[in-house]
Amino acid sequence: MWRHVVAFPALPPATEWVFRVGVATPLAARIRGSGVGALRFCDFTTGSFVEPITAWEENRLLAFDIVRQAPPMREWSPYRDVNPPHLDGYFRATHGEFRLAALGGGSRTRLEGRTSYVVEMFPQSYWTLAADRIVAAIHVRVLRHIKALAEEEEHR
Repeated sequence: MWRHVVAFPALPPATEWVFRVGVATPLAARIRGSGVGALRFCDFTTGSFVEPITAWEENRLLAFDIVRQAPPMREWSPYRDVNPPHLDGYFRATHGEFRLAALGGGSRTRLEGRTSYVVEMFPQSYWTLAADRIVAAIHVRVLRHIKALAEEEEHR
């Protein structure tokens, strides 16, 4: 499973409503190098997140800072490549990690994904709740994809 956590091929097209209304959708992840200091890129429909690896404990922990992020959503507009300034800097992902834990004698693995982020929109409690739900939807999409890849590989 570890290799699918570090980098994974294209996800199937999104069917979840949150991604169909323009929220940035995860597409794939790739990595340049290995170990602490490697650069991971998480590709979304709006661009790529750049994630320098800060912890690499094979089969246990992959952690990274987020030094550049893609826009959080694509505006609905008849114009191409609208850059809405009202979205700049109000949601900032800062850190992410994947934790793996062996279950049931090592035949199964629990995978957890976490993202730290800052929301600076008023009213903050409202927008934080919305951000929590969006980030949870991103996690579910990615974790399900990694699970499917690992299970498919196991059955080969």
